[in-house]
Amino acid sequence: MWIIVMFDLPTEDERAKRDYRFFRKMLLEDGFSMMQYSVYMRHSSSEENAQVHVNRVKMHLPADGEVRIIKITDKQFGRIEVFYGKKRRPIEKAPDQLSFF
Repeated sequence: MWIIVMFDLPTEDERAKRDYRFFRKMLLEDGFSMMQYSVYMRHSSSEENAQVHVNRVKMHLPADGEVRIIKITDKQFGRIEVFYGKKRRPIEKAPDQLSFF
């Protein structure tokens, strides 16, 4: 399961810039990585684990701006087509799952 957080936050004044930095830092500290500018992604091992991270994002929403959260399966994520210019590149791989024997 993948969580994708997309946001468009204001940065007109110092308070807004501080809120932007705080939100972005929270995403990074929670294991999200930048997919592209203002789009961050994180892999979760289950729906329940994904919901924990979604709730954490919701708890840290900035006062202004727009934030969208999408949850998609590994199969759906694998169907993303990524292009750099006209050249197609492979998408990011899901991290290996932990196995306990």
